[in-house]
Amino acid sequence: MKILIENGCIVNEGRTCRGSVAIADDRITDILEDQKAQPRGTYDQVVDATGCFVLPGVIDTHVHFREPGLTEKADIESESRAAAFGGVTSYCEMPNTVPQTTTIEALDDKRSLAREKSHVNYSFFFGATNDNYADFARLDRHRVPGIKLFMGSSTGNMLVDRYGSLLKVFETAARLDLPVMAHCEDTDTINHNMAQMKKAYGDDPDVMLHPLIRSEESCYESSALAVQLARTYGTHLHVAHISTARELELLGGNVTGEACVAHLLFTSADYARKGALIKCNPAVKRDEDRQALRQALTDGRITTVATDHAPHLLAQKQGGCARAASGMPMVQFSLPVMLGLASEGVLSMERVVELMCHQPAQLFQIRERGFLRPGYKADIAIVRPTEPYVVSNDMVQSRCGWTPLEGDTLCWRVSHTLCNGRFVVDDGRFCPDSRGEELLFR
Repeated sequence: MKILIENGCIVNEGRTCRGSVAIADDRITDILEDQKAQPRGTYDQVVDATGCFVLPGVIDTHVHFREPGLTEKADIESESRAAAFGGVTSYCEMPNTVPQTTTIEALDDKRSLAREKSHVNYSFFFGATNDNYADFARLDRHRVPGIKLFMGSSTGNMLVDRYGSLLKVFETAARLDLPVMAHCEDTDTINHNMAQMKKAYGDDPDVMLHPLIRSEESCYESSALAVQLARTYGTHLHVAHISTARELELLGGNVTGEACVAHLLFTSADYARKGALIKCNPAVKRDEDRQALRQALTDGRITTVATDHAPHLLAQKQGGCARAASGMPMVQFSLPVMLGLASEGVLSMERVVELMCHQPAQLFQIRERGFLRPGYKADIAIVRPTEPYVVSNDMVQSRCGWTPLEGDTLCWRVSHTLCNGRFVVDDGRFCPDSRGEELLFR
């Protein structure tokens, strides 16, 4: 099938220009930047992108799609559909499912599920445990983005808490040239803070206290340890969901950092209106932290922006610090939110594309994706600025059926999403027969 996207503003590799993108089968064949240049040949479908921006498809390298084992909350079909509605054409999913993705067999089972059900491109992190580092050598480096390491307690009970095991994880990953993405929060500090809060405020402290329990200290201490180990062994460490200004001081060299949309959008003041809907680990913190993270988007300290998309049933989000589940669905709205920040002047649209498309592909060495280039896979998002609209739960594609953005106003929409040269979303309409491909690396 041949498709032409014409008359749009192409945002790619640091530039914005009006032009057209030609596609044949699953690949981009030509990018015509001169509006006067006429593409050759005939096309099966022509998309008039007048007034729209044409971007590479977003690569979200941090999602939790809950399958297998937690499918009452979400599954690969529902969440990849939500991703497509948000212009996300590729994702790397996390290992804290049931069973955990900490064996080769569990990894293969997830690939089989995604091959059958995923509407967009997929890959899966292999999860580290206290004693499975010997299995890293059995991984096909071309089929995994890296190792996911939980250095703090989080959903799924995958904590690696033996110092000797941490040494082995970092040493083995470095030797095999596998990136390590780490969730960094110090569990002893969190447990101490929770005990103090429960003593003062009862068994389920108000969610406003969440950033004091999962505190700046707990994040920094764990991140500093991870950085020390990475620099000792020369491991490529990607610190997930940085939430504090102080952690930004640790980045550089073989240590890169991820910011998540929730920490760029919300502050601790938002607990008053959003409650536990914005409870996540690590916690949304002070305005000063949000401001520092936003600045780091443009000065190069932050390398990627992801979502940590983590659906729960709405009933599971009720309560305070102890009872309400941590995590929120965000993959459907991450690109409109980030483009909204661009509209506000927080960062440029070109930088949004670098953080959400180009640099995820470069950092994890994803083949032939993340850029609009002839010969690359035709993963494309077409977005347009709109009159402000209020987000409501009935817009949500995720199985959980809610969004922390309910009642908030956005001013960007995703109109089309193409994955491997096929429409997954076509002028706002979902194409249910669409299927993604497994991502390949290097």
